[in-house]
Amino acid sequence: MIHRQSRAQCGVTMIVSVFALSLITACTSDQPKPLSQPTPDQVRGHADRTFDTLKQEEQERAAQPPVPR
Repeated sequence: MIHRQSRAQCGVTMIVSVFALSLITACTSDQPKPLSQPTPDQVRGHADRTFDTLKQEEQERAAQPPVPR
């Protein structure tokens, strides 16, 4: 009787393992979706905003008195 239980447990373990392996394989076989490329206008807009932010920070830094070391 004990021998049959261990075979049954082994069979269930094997079925669960095959199912888990097939699930992992199915999920990893999906091709990732390519990221959409920004348009030149979007890139230019981001660069302009970043440049304006840097200019503003530079002006604020120049207005502050130097910190003694």
